[in-house]
Amino acid sequence: MKPLRIFVGLAVGLVAGLTANVAVRGQSLEWFVAQVTEPVGKIFLRLLLMLVIPLLFSALAIGVAGMEVKNLGRMGARTLGYTVVLSAIAVFLGVTLVNVVRPGDRVPEALRDRLAAMAPPPPASAAPTSVVDFFVNLVPDNVVRAMSEGNMIGVIVFALFFGTGLSLVRTDAARRLQDALEGLYDVSMRLIGVVIALAPIGVAALVFTTTARLGVAILQGLAAYVAVVVVALAIHQFGVYSLAVKFLGGMSPLKFFKGIRLAMLTAFSTASSNATLPTAIQVADEGLGLPKPVSRFVLTVGATMNQNGTALFEGVTVLFLAQLYGVDLTIGSQILVVLICILAGIGTAGVPAGSIPVVMMILGSVGVPPDGIGLILGVDRFLDMCRTTLNVTGDLACAVVIARGEEVG
Repeated sequence: MKPLRIFVGLAVGLVAGLTANVAVRGQSLEWFVAQVTEPVGKIFLRLLLMLVIPLLFSALAIGVAGMEVKNLGRMGARTLGYTVVLSAIAVFLGVTLVNVVRPGDRVPEALRDRLAAMAPPPPASAAPTSVVDFFVNLVPDNVVRAMSEGNMIGVIVFALFFGTGLSLVRTDAARRLQDALEGLYDVSMRLIGVVIALAPIGVAALVFTTTARLGVAILQGLAAYVAVVVVALAIHQFGVYSLAVKFLGGMSPLKFFKGIRLAMLTAFSTASSNATLPTAIQVADEGLGLPKPVSRFVLTVGATMNQNGTALFEGVTVLFLAQLYGVDLTIGSQILVVLICILAGIGTAGVPAGSIPVVMMILGSVGVPPDGIGLILGVDRFLDMCRTTLNVTGDLACAVVIARGEEVG
Protein backbone atom coordinates (compact mmCIF):
# COMPACT_ATOMS: atom_id res chain seq x y z
CA MET A 1 0.00 0.00 0.00
CA LYS A 2 2.85 2.42 0.80
CA PRO A 3 4.35 2.25 -2.73
CA LEU A 4 0.91 3.06 -4.15
CA ARG A 5 0.54 6.06 -1.83
CA ILE A 6 4.00 7.32 -2.78
CA PHE A 7 3.12 6.94 -6.46
CA VAL A 8 -0.09 8.92 -5.87
CA GLY A 9 1.94 11.63 -4.14
CA LEU A 10 4.33 11.71 -7.11
CA ALA A 11 1.45 11.94 -9.59
CA VAL A 12 -0.32 14.70 -7.67
CA GLY A 13 2.85 16.74 -7.29
CA LEU A 14 3.83 16.21 -10.91
CA VAL A 15 0.47 17.16 -12.43
CA ALA A 16 -0.06 20.09 -10.08
CA GLY A 17 3.48 21.38 -10.58
CA LEU A 18 3.38 21.19 -14.37
CA THR A 19 -0.05 22.83 -14.42
CA ALA A 20 1.12 25.63 -12.15
CA ASN A 21 4.24 26.14 -14.27
CA VAL A 22 2.06 26.76 -17.34
CA ALA A 23 -1.00 28.44 -15.87
CA VAL A 24 0.14 30.46 -12.84
CA ARG A 25 3.82 31.47 -12.77
CA GLY A 26 4.78 34.93 -11.51
CA GLN A 27 5.03 36.08 -7.91
CA SER A 28 1.98 34.12 -6.72
CA LEU A 29 3.49 30.78 -7.70
CA GLU A 30 6.91 31.64 -6.29
CA TRP A 31 5.33 32.71 -2.98
CA PHE A 32 3.41 29.44 -2.71
CA VAL A 33 6.49 27.40 -3.53
CA ALA A 34 8.78 29.32 -1.17
CA GLN A 35 6.34 29.46 1.74
CA VAL A 36 4.49 26.14 1.48
CA THR A 37 5.77 23.29 -0.69
CA GLU A 38 9.52 23.95 -0.42
CA PRO A 39 9.52 24.08 3.42
CA VAL A 40 7.39 20.93 3.61
CA GLY A 41 9.79 19.10 1.31
CA LYS A 42 12.84 20.31 3.22
CA ILE A 43 11.39 19.19 6.56
CA PHE A 44 10.77 15.73 5.12
CA LEU A 45 14.36 15.52 3.85
CA ARG A 46 15.79 16.80 7.13
CA LEU A 47 13.86 14.14 9.04
CA LEU A 48 15.61 11.52 6.92
CA LEU A 49 18.99 13.21 7.11
CA MET A 50 19.06 13.46 10.91
CA LEU A 51 18.76 9.66 11.18
CA VAL A 52 21.70 8.88 8.89
CA ILE A 53 24.51 8.90 11.45
CA PRO A 54 22.83 6.70 14.12
CA LEU A 55 21.55 4.27 11.48
CA LEU A 56 24.77 3.95 9.52
CA PHE A 57 27.05 3.74 12.54
CA SER A 58 24.95 1.14 14.37
CA ALA A 59 24.37 -0.99 11.24
CA LEU A 60 28.05 -1.09 10.29
CA ALA A 61 29.30 -1.74 13.81
CA ILE A 62 26.76 -4.51 14.42
CA GLY A 63 27.45 -6.10 11.03
CA VAL A 64 31.19 -6.29 11.62
CA ALA A 65 30.83 -7.36 15.27
CA GLY A 66 28.45 -10.13 14.28
CA MET A 67 31.02 -11.61 11.92
CA GLU A 68 33.19 -12.74 14.86
CA VAL A 69 36.49 -11.64 13.31
CA LYS A 70 38.61 -13.94 15.50
CA ASN A 71 36.68 -17.01 14.36
CA LEU A 72 35.84 -16.19 10.78
CA GLY A 73 38.50 -18.36 9.20
CA ARG A 74 38.79 -18.94 5.49
CA MET A 75 35.06 -18.79 4.70
CA GLY A 76 34.61 -15.39 6.31
CA ALA A 77 37.72 -13.94 4.71
CA ARG A 78 36.70 -15.18 1.25
CA THR A 79 33.15 -13.86 1.70
CA LEU A 80 34.39 -10.45 2.73
CA GLY A 81 36.91 -10.31 -0.12
CA TYR A 82 34.32 -11.37 -2.69
CA THR A 83 31.86 -8.76 -1.36
CA VAL A 84 34.35 -5.90 -1.61
CA VAL A 85 35.54 -6.85 -5.10
CA LEU A 86 32.04 -7.33 -6.55
CA SER A 87 30.81 -4.12 -4.92
CA ALA A 88 33.74 -2.25 -6.44
CA ILE A 89 32.93 -3.68 -9.88
CA ALA A 90 29.28 -2.67 -9.47
CA VAL A 91 30.07 0.91 -8.49
CA PHE A 92 32.70 1.35 -11.20
CA LEU A 93 30.22 -0.01 -13.75
CA GLY A 94 27.54 2.45 -12.66
CA VAL A 95 29.91 5.42 -12.46
CA THR A 96 31.37 4.64 -15.89
CA LEU A 97 27.93 4.38 -17.47
CA VAL A 98 26.66 7.60 -15.92
CA ASN A 99 29.82 9.42 -17.09
CA VAL A 100 29.37 8.10 -20.63
CA VAL A 101 25.62 8.72 -20.97
CA ARG A 102 25.55 11.83 -18.73
CA PRO A 103 21.80 11.80 -18.04
CA GLY A 104 22.05 15.06 -16.11
CA ASP A 105 23.06 16.84 -19.30
CA ARG A 106 19.78 15.83 -20.96
CA VAL A 107 18.15 18.73 -19.11
CA PRO A 108 18.28 22.04 -21.07
CA GLU A 109 21.30 24.15 -20.18
CA ALA A 110 19.20 27.06 -18.96
CA LEU A 111 17.55 24.87 -16.36
CA ARG A 112 20.88 23.37 -15.29
CA ASP A 113 22.24 26.90 -14.83
CA ARG A 114 19.35 27.68 -12.50
CA LEU A 115 20.05 24.54 -10.51
CA ALA A 116 23.79 25.22 -10.49
CA ALA A 117 23.15 28.57 -8.81
CA MET A 118 21.62 26.64 -5.89
CA ALA A 119 24.64 24.38 -5.36
CA PRO A 120 27.04 25.25 -2.52
CA PRO A 121 30.80 25.14 -3.14
CA PRO A 122 32.25 21.64 -2.66
CA PRO A 123 33.89 21.07 0.73
CA ALA A 124 37.65 21.36 0.84
CA SER A 125 37.98 17.74 1.99
CA ALA A 126 36.26 16.43 -1.13
CA ALA A 127 39.43 16.58 -3.21
CA PRO A 128 42.61 15.34 -1.49
CA THR A 129 45.79 16.94 -2.79
CA SER A 130 47.65 13.62 -3.12
CA VAL A 131 47.19 9.87 -2.85
CA VAL A 132 48.93 9.93 0.53
CA ASP A 133 46.57 12.64 1.81
CA PHE A 134 43.62 10.63 0.56
CA PHE A 135 44.53 7.60 2.66
CA VAL A 136 45.46 9.73 5.67
CA ASN A 137 42.09 11.49 5.51
CA LEU A 138 40.29 8.16 5.59
CA VAL A 139 40.95 8.05 9.35
CA PRO A 140 39.21 10.84 11.32
CA ASP A 141 41.18 12.54 14.08
CA ASN A 142 37.92 13.46 15.82
CA VAL A 143 34.93 11.23 15.18
CA VAL A 144 32.48 13.68 16.78
CA ARG A 145 33.66 16.42 14.42
CA ALA A 146 33.44 13.97 11.50
CA MET A 147 29.81 13.28 12.39
CA SER A 148 28.93 16.96 12.82
CA GLU A 149 30.57 17.89 9.51
CA GLY A 150 28.96 15.04 7.60
CA ASN A 151 32.31 13.37 6.92
CA MET A 152 30.84 10.09 5.71
CA ILE A 153 34.08 8.28 5.06
CA GLY A 154 35.33 9.13 8.55
CA VAL A 155 32.14 7.85 10.15
CA ILE A 156 32.28 4.64 8.11
CA VAL A 157 35.92 3.94 8.97
CA PHE A 158 35.27 4.55 12.67
CA ALA A 159 32.19 2.29 12.60
CA LEU A 160 34.16 -0.52 10.95
CA PHE A 161 36.99 -0.08 13.47
CA PHE A 162 34.54 0.04 16.38
CA GLY A 163 32.72 -3.09 15.16
CA THR A 164 36.04 -4.92 14.88
CA GLY A 165 36.78 -3.99 18.47
CA LEU A 166 33.40 -5.33 19.58
CA SER A 167 34.11 -8.63 17.84
CA LEU A 168 37.46 -8.96 19.61
CA VAL A 169 36.28 -8.06 23.12
CA ARG A 170 33.76 -10.63 24.31
CA THR A 171 33.20 -9.41 27.88
CA ASP A 172 29.75 -8.97 29.40
CA ALA A 173 30.11 -5.19 29.19
CA ALA A 174 31.01 -5.40 25.49
CA ARG A 175 27.98 -7.60 24.83
CA ARG A 176 25.75 -5.08 26.60
CA LEU A 177 27.26 -2.33 24.44
CA GLN A 178 26.50 -4.39 21.32
CA ASP A 179 22.94 -4.89 22.57
CA ALA A 180 22.66 -1.13 23.01
CA LEU A 181 23.84 -0.59 19.43
CA GLU A 182 21.27 -3.11 18.22
CA GLY A 183 18.67 -1.12 20.13
CA LEU A 184 19.90 2.10 18.47
CA TYR A 185 19.62 0.40 15.08
CA ASP A 186 16.08 -0.84 15.82
CA VAL A 187 14.95 2.61 16.98
CA SER A 188 16.55 4.31 13.97
CA MET A 189 14.84 1.89 11.58
CA ARG A 190 11.50 2.42 13.30
CA LEU A 191 11.85 6.18 13.05
CA ILE A 192 12.80 5.93 9.39
CA GLY A 193 9.64 3.89 8.90
CA VAL A 194 7.67 6.72 10.49
CA VAL A 195 9.31 9.27 8.21
CA ILE A 196 8.76 7.12 5.14
CA ALA A 197 5.07 6.98 6.07
CA LEU A 198 5.06 10.73 5.41
CA ALA A 199 6.66 10.17 1.99
CA PRO A 200 3.49 10.78 -0.09
CA ILE A 201 3.25 14.31 1.31
CA GLY A 202 7.00 14.91 1.12
CA VAL A 203 7.28 13.56 -2.42
CA ALA A 204 4.28 15.60 -3.60
CA ALA A 205 5.80 18.78 -2.13
CA LEU A 206 9.27 18.12 -3.55
CA VAL A 207 8.04 17.20 -7.03
CA PHE A 208 5.66 20.17 -7.11
CA THR A 209 8.47 22.54 -6.11
CA THR A 210 10.76 21.25 -8.85
CA THR A 211 8.27 20.97 -11.70
CA ALA A 212 6.53 24.26 -10.87
CA ARG A 213 9.87 26.06 -11.17
CA LEU A 214 11.49 24.10 -13.98
CA GLY A 215 8.62 22.65 -16.00
CA VAL A 216 8.47 19.43 -18.03
CA ALA A 217 12.08 19.65 -19.24
CA ILE A 218 13.39 18.29 -15.94
CA LEU A 219 11.66 14.97 -16.67
CA GLN A 220 13.97 14.29 -19.64
CA GLY A 221 17.00 13.97 -17.41
CA LEU A 222 15.07 11.91 -14.86
CA ALA A 223 13.98 9.40 -17.52
CA ALA A 224 17.57 9.08 -18.75
CA TYR A 225 18.75 8.57 -15.14
CA VAL A 226 16.26 5.72 -14.60
CA ALA A 227 17.42 4.10 -17.83
CA VAL A 228 21.09 4.30 -16.78
CA VAL A 229 20.37 2.70 -13.39
CA VAL A 230 18.31 -0.13 -14.88
CA VAL A 231 20.84 -0.88 -17.65
CA ALA A 232 23.76 -0.88 -15.19
CA LEU A 233 21.88 -3.20 -12.83
CA ALA A 234 21.02 -5.53 -15.72
CA ILE A 235 24.65 -5.71 -16.92
CA HIS A 236 25.83 -6.57 -13.43
CA GLN A 237 22.98 -9.02 -12.84
CA PHE A 238 23.28 -11.06 -16.01
CA GLY A 239 26.84 -10.28 -17.03
CA VAL A 240 29.09 -10.01 -13.98
CA TYR A 241 27.21 -12.58 -11.89
CA SER A 242 27.08 -15.05 -14.77
CA LEU A 243 30.86 -14.84 -15.11
CA ALA A 244 31.36 -15.17 -11.35
CA VAL A 245 29.08 -18.20 -11.08
CA LYS A 246 30.62 -19.85 -14.15
CA PHE A 247 34.33 -19.33 -13.54
CA LEU A 248 34.52 -18.94 -9.75
CA GLY A 249 31.60 -21.13 -8.71
CA GLY A 250 31.79 -23.83 -11.39
CA MET A 251 28.03 -23.68 -12.04
CA SER A 252 26.14 -23.06 -15.26
CA PRO A 253 24.56 -19.56 -15.25
CA LEU A 254 21.37 -21.05 -16.70
CA LYS A 255 21.13 -23.50 -13.81
CA PHE A 256 21.88 -20.71 -11.36
CA PHE A 257 19.22 -18.29 -12.57
CA LYS A 258 16.66 -21.07 -12.99
CA GLY A 259 17.28 -22.19 -9.42
CA ILE A 260 16.89 -18.74 -7.85
CA ARG A 261 13.79 -17.53 -9.71
CA LEU A 262 11.63 -17.60 -6.59
CA ALA A 263 14.13 -15.53 -4.60
CA MET A 264 14.45 -12.98 -7.41
CA LEU A 265 10.66 -12.61 -7.60
CA THR A 266 10.38 -12.23 -3.84
CA ALA A 267 13.15 -9.62 -3.78
CA PHE A 268 11.54 -7.64 -6.60
CA SER A 269 8.11 -7.64 -4.94
CA THR A 270 9.26 -6.83 -1.40
CA ALA A 271 12.24 -4.53 -2.16
CA SER A 272 13.82 -5.91 1.03
CA SER A 273 16.89 -8.14 1.28
CA ASN A 274 16.00 -8.95 4.89
CA ALA A 275 12.47 -10.00 4.01
CA THR A 276 13.78 -12.20 1.18
CA LEU A 277 16.33 -14.00 3.38
CA PRO A 278 14.12 -17.04 4.21
CA THR A 279 13.31 -17.54 0.53
CA ALA A 280 16.98 -17.12 -0.42
CA ILE A 281 17.96 -19.82 2.07
CA GLN A 282 15.25 -22.10 0.66
CA VAL A 283 16.39 -21.76 -2.97
CA ALA A 284 20.03 -22.19 -1.94
CA ASP A 285 19.10 -25.55 -0.40
CA GLU A 286 16.54 -26.78 -2.92
CA GLY A 287 17.30 -24.95 -6.16
CA LEU A 288 21.10 -24.83 -6.02
CA GLY A 289 21.91 -27.71 -3.68
CA LEU A 290 24.47 -25.75 -1.66
CA PRO A 291 25.86 -26.99 1.67
CA LYS A 292 23.65 -25.61 4.44
CA PRO A 293 26.42 -24.28 6.71
CA VAL A 294 27.90 -22.30 3.82
CA SER A 295 24.62 -20.96 2.45
CA ARG A 296 23.31 -19.90 5.84
CA PHE A 297 26.51 -18.08 6.77
CA VAL A 298 26.94 -16.32 3.43
CA LEU A 299 23.28 -15.39 2.96
CA THR A 300 22.84 -14.12 6.51
CA VAL A 301 25.93 -11.94 6.26
CA GLY A 302 25.07 -10.94 2.69
CA ALA A 303 21.56 -9.73 3.55
CA THR A 304 23.24 -6.96 5.53
CA MET A 305 26.67 -6.48 3.99
CA ASN A 306 26.66 -7.65 0.34
CA GLN A 307 24.63 -4.84 -1.24
CA ASN A 308 26.06 -4.55 -4.78
CA GLY A 309 22.88 -3.08 -6.24
CA THR A 310 22.62 -0.48 -3.50
CA ALA A 311 26.25 0.59 -3.94
CA LEU A 312 25.76 0.89 -7.72
CA PHE A 313 22.55 2.91 -7.27
CA GLU A 314 24.19 5.29 -4.81
CA GLY A 315 27.13 5.97 -7.14
CA VAL A 316 24.91 6.63 -10.17
CA THR A 317 22.54 8.84 -8.19
CA VAL A 318 25.28 11.03 -6.73
CA LEU A 319 26.93 11.60 -10.10
CA PHE A 320 23.61 12.20 -11.87
CA LEU A 321 22.60 14.88 -9.38
CA ALA A 322 26.08 16.42 -9.57
CA GLN A 323 25.65 16.71 -13.35
CA LEU A 324 22.16 18.14 -12.90
CA TYR A 325 23.33 20.82 -10.45
CA GLY A 326 26.44 21.61 -12.47
CA VAL A 327 28.83 20.40 -9.76
CA ASP A 328 32.00 19.32 -11.58
CA LEU A 329 33.39 16.40 -9.59
CA THR A 330 37.10 15.82 -10.12
CA ILE A 331 38.55 12.34 -10.57
CA GLY A 332 39.63 12.45 -6.94
CA SER A 333 36.11 13.35 -5.80
CA GLN A 334 34.60 10.59 -7.93
CA ILE A 335 37.05 8.06 -6.48
CA LEU A 336 35.98 9.23 -3.04
CA VAL A 337 32.32 8.72 -3.99
CA VAL A 338 33.13 5.21 -5.25
CA LEU A 339 34.92 4.31 -2.04
CA ILE A 340 32.13 5.68 0.15
CA CYS A 341 29.53 3.75 -1.85
CA ILE A 342 31.48 0.50 -1.51
CA LEU A 343 31.80 0.91 2.25
CA ALA A 344 28.29 2.29 2.71
CA GLY A 345 26.90 -0.74 0.89
CA ILE A 346 28.04 -2.76 3.89
CA GLY A 347 25.98 -0.69 6.30
CA THR A 348 22.90 0.19 4.26
CA ALA A 349 19.78 -1.31 5.77
CA GLY A 350 18.29 -4.15 3.75
CA VAL A 351 14.81 -2.62 3.78
CA PRO A 352 12.83 -0.51 1.29
CA ALA A 353 14.34 2.98 0.82
CA GLY A 354 17.20 2.09 3.18
CA SER A 355 19.79 3.78 0.92
CA ILE A 356 18.08 7.17 0.62
CA PRO A 357 19.49 8.69 3.85
CA VAL A 358 22.99 7.48 2.89
CA VAL A 359 22.73 9.06 -0.58
CA MET A 360 21.71 12.36 1.01
CA MET A 361 24.78 12.35 3.24
CA ILE A 362 27.10 11.54 0.31
CA LEU A 363 25.56 14.39 -1.70
CA GLY A 364 26.30 16.87 1.07
CA SER A 365 29.88 15.64 1.38
CA VAL A 366 30.67 16.44 -2.29
CA GLY A 367 28.87 19.76 -2.49
CA VAL A 368 25.63 18.67 -4.15
CA PRO A 369 22.42 19.94 -2.46
CA PRO A 370 20.80 17.00 -0.60
CA ASP A 371 17.44 18.49 -1.64
CA GLY A 372 18.13 16.97 -5.05
CA ILE A 373 17.08 13.60 -3.67
CA GLY A 374 13.51 14.86 -4.00
CA LEU A 375 13.79 14.30 -7.74
CA ILE A 376 14.65 10.65 -7.12
CA LEU A 377 12.07 9.73 -4.50
CA GLY A 378 9.20 9.52 -6.96
CA VAL A 379 10.91 6.79 -9.01
CA ASP A 380 12.88 5.21 -6.18
CA ARG A 381 10.40 2.46 -5.37
CA PHE A 382 10.79 0.88 -8.81
CA LEU A 383 14.58 1.28 -8.70
CA ASP A 384 14.59 -0.13 -5.15
CA MET A 385 12.81 -3.25 -6.39
CA CYS A 386 15.39 -3.64 -9.17
CA ARG A 387 18.46 -3.12 -6.99
CA THR A 388 17.12 -5.42 -4.27
CA THR A 389 16.80 -8.15 -6.89
CA LEU A 390 20.47 -7.57 -7.73
CA ASN A 391 21.42 -7.62 -4.03
CA VAL A 392 19.74 -10.97 -3.41
CA THR A 393 21.13 -12.45 -6.63
CA GLY A 394 24.57 -11.30 -5.52
CA ASP A 395 24.17 -13.03 -2.14
CA LEU A 396 23.28 -16.31 -3.85
CA ALA A 397 26.10 -15.98 -6.38
CA CYS A 398 28.49 -15.39 -3.49
CA ALA A 399 27.16 -18.53 -1.77
CA VAL A 400 27.85 -20.56 -4.95
CA VAL A 401 31.42 -19.26 -5.18
CA ILE A 402 32.19 -19.78 -1.48
CA ALA A 403 30.58 -23.24 -1.46
CA ARG A 404 32.88 -24.43 -4.24
CA GLY A 405 35.98 -23.51 -2.29
CA GLU A 406 34.69 -25.06 0.93
CA GLU A 407 33.84 -28.29 -0.84
CA VAL A 408 37.36 -28.46 -2.27
CA GLY A 409 38.90 -27.58 1.08
